[in-house]
Amino acid sequence: MAIGICLPVLACGLLGEPLGSPDPIGADQPRDDGAYQIEIPSEGSLQNPAWAPDGQALLVTRFQNGYNREPADLLIVDLHSGEVRTLVSDGSGNVNLPGASWNGPTGQIAFSSTRDPHDEIYVIDAKSWPGEEVRITHRRDRMAYEPSLSPAGAWVVFESHELDIEGNGIITTYRLDGTAPYQMLTDPNGDCRQPNWSPAGDLIVYQSLAAGQWDIWVMSAEGMEHRQLTEGSGDKTDASFSPDGVWIIYSYQDPDEEGANLYIVPSSGGDPARVTEFDGYDGAASWSPDGNQIVFESCSGDPDGSAGTTIWMIDVPDR
Repeated sequence: MAIGICLPVLACGLLGEPLGSPDPIGADQPRDDGAYQIEIPSEGSLQNPAWAPDGQALLVTRFQNGYNREPADLLIVDLHSGEVRTLVSDGSGNVNLPGASWNGPTGQIAFSSTRDPHDEIYVIDAKSWPGEEVRITHRRDRMAYEPSLSPAGAWVVFESHELDIEGNGIITTYRLDGTAPYQMLTDPNGDCRQPNWSPAGDLIVYQSLAAGQWDIWVMSAEGMEHRQLTEGSGDKTDASFSPDGVWIIYSYQDPDEEGANLYIVPSSGGDPARVTEFDGYDGAASWSPDGNQIVFESCSGDPDGSAGTTIWMIDVPDR
């Protein structure tokens, strides 16, 4: 069933005008860094925002019982009309990845679901309704989650795990029509997670665990030429590309600070630049299709064990 709840309408009031115009949704809750909350009247923890290809809506995961606590549904939030629509809901954990979850050419959305027999990848047309999703991956001894769709929509990349084992994630690709076998792109002895396709389709960004710390890496779409982009102490996670593919945004938990903030780094390598300034947690960010805004989940403290996060937006800083 659809949820016909209305949000406050953006002050610009017209489709196609910048979302960063004066008095946007949630502007009555400012932060020192200029970020503002997207007021979504839905109970639960709102996470993993991903943009519609036209920039007019957001896809979000709504965990009903708190941060990362299932069941979880997928919602579509229209940023101008304020309508909130339930896209996927079946009582299990249905979760999208921020970044390239919503494909432009095909209109499909990729997500993972914990429904029986175990975690697998599904797709659904963005104009569909609950129950119309289609299962893509089918393996007896492997779980699949955190999917991202290739720019043309023919392939999905995801993290693969042995059944009931959370560690040793392997970045894997699969053709949606089943005409090519599963292809492992990272070392089975490592732990790599949260892959996101680049807009050009030539690169995949992911996070890799080494010496107890997560860092951001990129590789070719064929699994070659792995390059580490971040270094230094502290976990770097939740990476996705800018719409021109030049930048990658990620969440960084600086051990010398409270919480986590968003940073960007050139996809070709270079020095990172800070995006948010917050004492709490900022993560799971996605870049708008026009390149002007970044949307993300945020919480005033540690999100683990909390009632959950809310969705925020910030203008992209000069770079």
